[in-house]
Amino acid sequence: MRYLFLFLFAISLQLSAQVPVYLAAGQSNTDGRVPLSDLPCYITRGGMQHCLWSYNSGAYSMEGRFEPFWPRVNREQPDRWGYDAIVYHNLCSDLQRDFYVIKESLGGTAIDTAVSSTNNMHWSADPAYLRKQPAAHRGGLSLLKAFCDNIDMCIDRQLSQLPEGYDIRCLLWHQGESDAHAADRYYDNLSAVIAHVRQHLYHKTGEERYLHLPVIIGGIVKSGRGYNAKVRAAVERLSSEDPDIHFVPCDDATLLRDNLHFDAAGAELLGKRVYLKLKELRLNK
Repeated sequence: MRYLFLFLFAISLQLSAQVPVYLAAGQSNTDGRVPLSDLPCYITRGGMQHCLWSYNSGAYSMEGRFEPFWPRVNREQPDRWGYDAIVYHNLCSDLQRDFYVIKESLGGTAIDTAVSSTNNMHWSADPAYLRKQPAAHRGGLSLLKAFCDNIDMCIDRQLSQLPEGYDIRCLLWHQGESDAHAADRYYDNLSAVIAHVRQHLYHKTGEERYLHLPVIIGGIVKSGRGYNAKVRAAVERLSSEDPDIHFVPCDDATLLRDNLHFDAAGAELLGKRVYLKLKELRLNK
């Protein structure tokens, strides 16, 4: 027993020495819809000196290159931010060293291919769909392939070159508004997306721990027009069945006038709660 404890302790030390990597994906509230003028002053004053990201927005790819993080949505709408900026700010304070973010998001996108989705791009993990569709950044319609392609490029071009090694800590996910018309299938659809990402990371790296990659799912506000009770029930069921899936409700968050997207206070509230979940799980060290 003593030797097992020492072995596990040594493994934990090794992982903590590795450079942290966080994945983020979803639709518009992951993109962010809050004007940059409403970014909290503690971020505008303090900056994000430790956060580096590789950001795709569905239609184009950063090709596995990292750059200093500063919130933006895409090339056409640069002056917006989302809840994840708050998460990264807190991680900067905790880690006090460089960490990496790989993000794929596009507003209005669904998992289920039977429902409407921006530019007809989908997150579907259906094997038949993935066999047919190239990645979004390669002229196809698969956001999931684009996400996984960028993860691979980030690993090959930069992360694998880090002398300390790297550790992919978790996936942050906020999505589901666009799947309201396929809510009966959301449990199966989201389960398949999570399983696909985990399997992809395992096959790419050979690390079995990624088969249990933690997933933190942000909630959709009940009073908002993007809310669907069956989508909510699917997420709650997933988090009750899988100890590595964690649901972070945020029903008291406030929204913009469109009654769909988080406003500054709402995005900050969700970001703080997601960060607290990371802290609870010791994924912030």
